[in-house]
Amino acid sequence: MLRSIQVRTVLAVPETPLHHLHWRGKLALSLDCFICERTGRTTSFELGAERAICSGTRETGEHYTAARIAAFDQTQEHDRTALQAIVDYWWAPFHDAIRDQPAHGLSHTPWVRHHLGYYCPEQEQVGEFSIQTNVLRPQSTACQHCSTPIAQSHDVPELRLLT
Repeated sequence: MLRSIQVRTVLAVPETPLHHLHWRGKLALSLDCFICERTGRTTSFELGAERAICSGTRETGEHYTAARIAAFDQTQEHDRTALQAIVDYWWAPFHDAIRDQPAHGLSHTPWVRHHLGYYCPEQEQVGEFSIQTNVLRPQSTACQHCSTPIAQSHDVPELRLLT
């Protein structure tokens, strides 16, 4: 069955100096994979790709899976940037024999990582970083070129099963 998940991340951003913070079109998400029949697999998504890549198992390694980023939006308010993605993926019930547990439409321990980029106007260089669910908050990120603070994460990214 087709499932959809909404992933929303909100970052506090200083108004000056502007580092042109943007989403890099990449997302990693933990999903239960019906292809390798394992729960909590890291699944990598890239905007525009028709399929995602499941981390698989030690024996099988990575493999393609029926999943994609269906929509993405980035909104900017005065001191906040909100990133929102809708991920569509195919899911079928199975039992993970290694962990001895059933699969779920949204993993029991959902995890997400947004990949972001920026442009340093002072050094005229690009940089990148990621925000993920399993780090201590608040998490601050500074420009790797000029050390100016560019983003702070106060809240864990939200995951919501839509269908």
